[in-house]
Amino acid sequence: MAMWRPKERIRYDVAGGHWPTAAEALQARLFQPLQIGPVTLSGRTWVPAMVPWRADDEGFVTPAVIDWYRRFAEGRPAAIVVEATGIRDVPSGPLLRIGHDRFIPGLRELVSAVREASAGETKLFIQIIDFLSVRRRPEPHKYFERFLRITEDHRRQLQLPHAPEEAVRQALLALNEPARLAVLSPREREALEKGYRERVTDLELPHVEELPRTLPALFAGAARRAADAGFDGVELHYAHAYTMSSFLSRTNDRSDGYGGSLEGRIRLPLEVYQAVRAAVPADCAVGCRLLADECIDGGSSVDDAVFFAKALARAGMDFLSLSRGGKFDDALPPKIGEAVYPYTGPSGYECMPSYYSDAKGPFGRNQGAARTIRQALRAAGMMTPTVVAGGVHNFEQAEALLTEEVADVVGIARQALADPDFFIKIKRGCGAEVRLCKYTNYCEALDGRHKEVTCELWDREGLDEPGLPRSSDGKRRLLAPPWRR
Repeated sequence: MAMWRPKERIRYDVAGGHWPTAAEALQARLFQPLQIGPVTLSGRTWVPAMVPWRADDEGFVTPAVIDWYRRFAEGRPAAIVVEATGIRDVPSGPLLRIGHDRFIPGLRELVSAVREASAGETKLFIQIIDFLSVRRRPEPHKYFERFLRITEDHRRQLQLPHAPEEAVRQALLALNEPARLAVLSPREREALEKGYRERVTDLELPHVEELPRTLPALFAGAARRAADAGFDGVELHYAHAYTMSSFLSRTNDRSDGYGGSLEGRIRLPLEVYQAVRAAVPADCAVGCRLLADECIDGGSSVDDAVFFAKALARAGMDFLSLSRGGKFDDALPPKIGEAVYPYTGPSGYECMPSYYSDAKGPFGRNQGAARTIRQALRAAGMMTPTVVAGGVHNFEQAEALLTEEVADVVGIARQALADPDFFIKIKRGCGAEVRLCKYTNYCEALDGRHKEVTCELWDREGLDEPGLPRSSDGKRRLLAPPWRR
């Protein structure tokens, strides 16, 4: 899978820095409690949503899903956000789903496992998501033979005004490649080179035009099921390449009151939030994952994000988790037969930079925007907690984000995958034993190929262990080895 990389090739190595003693950790801001709406966190440590590709093809929780979250809970983070979970009751491959009550028992079992593994210390949220149709990149001949919708514009350009559809297709196939591409519209060419992708601006599609009427109830139903399953809260997925983020995007020029202006673009996210809030009990926290910057040409900037954050906080959101980039708009073309992956382009790099980077480096690329958003909230008298993530791998980085008021909570994803015991090791004064993520993005490459996500630092260790759960190819262990003191 091709991935975009900066022209600069500066290598950055991780460093442990100063690890606190157990007494120092006890006084650290990182381990002080925080109120997230109705939920009290034991500290400021947060494992953001990561899709590990362990659900079954029907979207149910599997034993492998439960093992995955139990392993993170053993490290005692203050909060874990369960992976992006689909709100529609439609087939979507091995991704968790929550679009029907039949999914509740498995999710309830997942909640119970986390409670038990963390002795009740770790609060559990679930990220709920909607996404539009994305199809695989077609074989060029098949695209022109079957998939391209023949229009009058094609007939006009080919000077075949009254020709039947099959004759137009054959005429296209007879052209050389440059001439053939010249006949296509930008969206048609994109469908050929990247695969067809629906957009929230495709108002000619009835189901897309109806999204403002259908999504609030879908999100509310999913949130109600999450509360019934025992989750402490829900995180509405308003980030990256998916439906709700696309409504917020500056590229959204819908003309029905749900696009164009800042007020139009935030309208549906607010309506979804209001429906969700009405559907869950008072002790269930409701927040969202939000882009601090889309990092694409013509996309939303931090100024847009400030407006959205203030509107969401004013409406009553319990937390705002800030990410960046990760868009389809600048993703690289996939191989034929594969689907476009939103983390392959420049905006994807901003979301998950690697150890080879530019002068800005891979650590803390979202800090400036996150600080701006938090400061704007506080200046407006809003105390909504914010979460920031991005390349945090040691205690000093995490503590600085809090003491310098970049955010109120520190999200740690890849480092937690590298060492699920990261948090408890620091808290017990054993930071020197932390297995440091190298940011090679080995895990991201697995995710992009829809393979079970593991970490290269531990997935070949102890493979001779009896009964060890392994990846589908049998070559990797699925869980980090236990911490033995």
